[in-house]
Amino acid sequence: MDLDPLFLSRLQFALTIGFHFLFPPLSIGLAWLLVWIEWHGWRRGDEDYVRAGKFFGKILGLTFAVGVATGIVMEFQFGTNWAEYSKYVGDIFGAPLAAEAIFAFFLESTFLGLYLFGRNRVSKGMHWFSILMVAVGSTLSAFWIIVANSWQQTPAGYEIRNGRAELTDFWAATFNPSTADRFLHTFVGCLIAGAFLMAGISAYLVLKNRGTQVGRKTLKISLIFGLVVSVLALFPTGDHHAKQVARTQPEKFAAMEGLIHGQIRAPLAVFGIPSEGPPELKFKIGIPGLLSLMAFGDADAHVPGIEDLREAGRPTPPFVITFICFHTMVGLGTLFIALTALGVFLLYRRKLFETRWYLKLLLWAIPLPLIACELGWIVAEVGRQPWVVYRILKTKDAYSANVTGGEVLFSIIMFGLIYLLLGVLYVFIMARSIKRGPTALPVKEVR
Repeated sequence: MDLDPLFLSRLQFALTIGFHFLFPPLSIGLAWLLVWIEWHGWRRGDEDYVRAGKFFGKILGLTFAVGVATGIVMEFQFGTNWAEYSKYVGDIFGAPLAAEAIFAFFLESTFLGLYLFGRNRVSKGMHWFSILMVAVGSTLSAFWIIVANSWQQTPAGYEIRNGRAELTDFWAATFNPSTADRFLHTFVGCLIAGAFLMAGISAYLVLKNRGTQVGRKTLKISLIFGLVVSVLALFPTGDHHAKQVARTQPEKFAAMEGLIHGQIRAPLAVFGIPSEGPPELKFKIGIPGLLSLMAFGDADAHVPGIEDLREAGRPTPPFVITFICFHTMVGLGTLFIALTALGVFLLYRRKLFETRWYLKLLLWAIPLPLIACELGWIVAEVGRQPWVVYRILKTKDAYSANVTGGEVLFSIIMFGLIYLLLGVLYVFIMARSIKRGPTALPVKEVR
C-alpha cells in the first residue's frame, strides 16, 4: 500500500495540534477568572472565594500540565516532518517561539508553582500576584504563538535570500497585518472557554449541593464574565478580524463567506449548502449588500469571489470545509451570547439557582467553546491552503521528503494512543475533583 507522507504529515500535525489546542484556552480563561476570584478572597476575606480559588486552582494546574505535555510535540515536528519548511523560514519562525519560551512560558510556569504551593506560605498579596502573573504569562505565551502563525498568514519583515526567507525587521514580522486582530479574537475565545468551564462546573456544584455557596458565587461571576466576552467575540474582535481577512487574504474570505462570483453589493450568506467541483452554494439565503458593508464599510463595494480569484491565477482553499467550519463557529458564537444572556436574565430575576434545566444545559455546554476554537483554527489553516506561508511557500514543498509514509503512520498511531491515555486521565482526574467539590478551609486559614 502506497502511503503518502505529505498527507500523513499533515494529518499528524492536525491531530497533535488539535488535541493540544483543547488546553491553552481553558488555562488562559481560568487564570483570568481566578485573578478576580482570588482578589475577592484576599481583599474581602470571603471564605467562599478562597475555597473557590483552591478548587479551580487544582483544575488550572491539571489543565496546564496536560497542555505542556501535548505542546512539546509540536516543535519537534518542525524538524521531523517539516524539514523543508524549517530550512526555508526557520530564521523567522524560530524567533517568536524562542520569545514565547523565554518571556512567557517560564513566567507562567514559575508563578503557577508559587500559586499552587505557596498558599499560606507567602503573603496573601504575593499569592494574588502569582495568579496574576500566571494569567499574564499564559496570555503572552498565546501572543507569541499567534505571532508565529500570523506571520504564515500575512508575512512581513523579511527578504528572500539564497533561497531562504530571512528576517529583516523583527517588529514588522511580529506586528504583521494580521497579528493584532487574530490575537484579540483568539484571546477572547479563550476567555469564553474558561467562562463556560467554570459556569458548567459551578452549575454541577449547585445541582448536587456540593459547595453550594461556592458554586453560586462562581456561577454568577462566570455568567456575567461569559456574556461580556461572548459579545466581544462577535464585535469588535470578530468583525475586525473578518475585515482583516477580506483585505489580506481574499481567497480565504470568499471561501468563508461562500461568495462564488465577485460582485458589488455582495450578499452575506446566512444559509447555504456548499459543494465542490465547481464550487457552488445551493439553497443560498443571503442579505444583499451586507457582506460588502461588513468587509469594506461600503454596501456598494466589490468583493471578489472564488471564481474571479481562480481566473486571476490565485489558488483558492477547499471550499466546503472552510465554509462549514466558519459558519458553525459563528453559529456557536451566537449561541454563547444567547446562553449567557439567558443566565444573566435568570440571575436578575433571582431564578437562576432554581432553574435546574438551565443548570444542566450549562453543564453540557462546557465543550462548545472548545469546539468553536477548533473550528476557528481549521478555518485559519485550511483557508490558507495551498500555502503553508501565504504566497511564499506551498505546503507540498514544505514536508520532509526523507521521512516515509510508514514512519509517519507509526508515529500517528503512537501519538494517538498516548493522547488517548492523556485525555482519559485528564477527564477522570477532573471528574473526581469536581465530584469531591470545594473542600472546607482549615481553622487557621479561616482565622
